Amino acid sequence: MQTKAQKRSILLSTEIIAILLIYTWIAETEAKVPALIVFGDSTVDAGNNNVLPTTLKANFPPYGRDFMGTRKPTGRFSNGRVATDFYSEMYGLRSFVPAYLDPEYGIEDFALGVCFASAGTGIDPETAGVLSVIPLFKQVKLFEEYQARLEGYLGPEMAKKTISEGVYAVSIGTNDFIENYFAYSTPRFLEFTPERYVQFLINLGREFIVQIYMLGARKIGFTGLSGMGCLPLERNRNPMWGRPCIETYNKAARDFNSKLQQMTDELCNALPDLQLKVAHLYDFFANILQNPSLYGFEDAQYGCCGTGTYELGYLCNEYTPFTCTDASKYVFWDAVHPTEKTSRIVAEYLMNTTFSKFK
Repeated sequence: MQTKAQKRSILLSTEIIAILLIYTWIAETEAKVPALIVFGDSTVDAGNNNVLPTTLKANFPPYGRDFMGTRKPTGRFSNGRVATDFYSEMYGLRSFVPAYLDPEYGIEDFALGVCFASAGTGIDPETAGVLSVIPLFKQVKLFEEYQARLEGYLGPEMAKKTISEGVYAVSIGTNDFIENYFAYSTPRFLEFTPERYVQFLINLGREFIVQIYMLGARKIGFTGLSGMGCLPLERNRNPMWGRPCIETYNKAARDFNSKLQQMTDELCNALPDLQLKVAHLYDFFANILQNPSLYGFEDAQYGCCGTGTYELGYLCNEYTPFTCTDASKYVFWDAVHPTEKTSRIVAEYLMNTTFSKFK
């Protein structure tokens, strides 16, 4: 059995290796990646929801309290940065990816990276309607607008190079199940079995990939779903039973990931020069939850904010009692979203396994 000193030594060695890997990734990819372009939901939203007439926002404390030393609530659903911010830094671009609708930034900022993601959205357009956020097809429209602005800023040739050689990070799908299908009162639940709804989402996802491919995207990393049944919001629905993960939700995530990989293989065979990769997250994140101490965490069941059971968005605010003082001890920041530390660990893993593999 390992002693505490041995465990600390292992953790320290792991952190040193991770730092060395980051510098290796930067050295290898700096000249190859002109920009990072982000589509998705709250896992990667950098603040686009701030300007929307929706209740799902995170532009107030304690969100952002650890954001790059500024304590700025940017609209990210985190105490700090999200995974795509770390991708950008690892690519040698900048330390964060700005939100396209954030008035503080312009095309000179977006030329190196831009985020179109919107918290609460999904692959299914009906999911975005639940909380009045940006559906995926409108994110594509913003991408088209961005291309026109980029061409005006860089010129046609450089803009085309940025679009074709940039890396695209897509993180979406969880809300389709949590907000939409498994809400049970929605039309989708009455219309589809879980298996058919997964296929419905995959078909829509295929259409999205083809759309951005036709607009010039070639290097696309689509992050698979993690065990959404293990989110604090879901686990704490059954406190009397020891707060187990909800297997129905996790099975849907695994089915989605399997079909996503099949769709990826089919599209790569059908579309010339397409480099579409699935960033497999399910097993890695499950290991974090099962062995949190190996990653330097003390709590993997509750979020840092409030009681850590249901707080999210406006329920996680500066007046919420019981919010933890050190988010780095927690896997989750609120009842759904990871802490900055978790996002960094996930980003390092996915960069090593997926996002550093584009040619």
